[in-house]
Amino acid sequence: MRPGTLVIMLKEPRPGQVKTRLGRQIGMIPAAWWYRHQSARLLRRLRDPRWRIVLAVSPDRAIGSRVWTADLARQPQGPGDLGPRMLRGLQRPEGRASQGPVCLIGSDIPAITRAHIARAFAALGDHDAVFGPAPDGGFWLVGARHPARLPRDTFKGARWSSRHALADSIATLPGLRIALTDRLRDIDTAADFK
Repeated sequence: MRPGTLVIMLKEPRPGQVKTRLGRQIGMIPAAWWYRHQSARLLRRLRDPRWRIVLAVSPDRAIGSRVWTADLARQPQGPGDLGPRMLRGLQRPEGRASQGPVCLIGSDIPAITRAHIARAFAALGDHDAVFGPAPDGGFWLVGARHPARLPRDTFKGARWSSRHALADSIATLPGLRIALTDRLRDIDTAADFK
């Protein structure tokens, strides 16, 4: 199997623009501060010669932001809700069709390690897609062995930010061999934050 690409979805860490559910509970400035430092730690921790990292940045105008390390490839997330943005990230890292397996994650998962990413890529050795479930019914990782072959309506109709997000997303991939990998928590609320 070709070397993989890890796409990390990032938002510019501006108060009121990032981690707003958390911000409503702990304050927008502390939520943005936490997110900025969490994403910087995550980028340092996930560097590995086994995969290439591409940052999918939102808003699109933040592509040149100096918030993130300058030596990583970047691409805008583009328009649409989470589903189309994730599908674009999987199928076209750096704006061109992927030639190997791709895993995509968010940047608000404090417990993630290189071992978690390696296990997800390993699962793509004999599966078409992989998901990393979250305790709230969502997922922290999605990956595809051949991203260009994913159906056009992948993620269509998924009920985001609900206990149905993972099941709805898997349902958009009929006939594909799906693997589930490690269960990790992302940070959406003050309860998660603690």
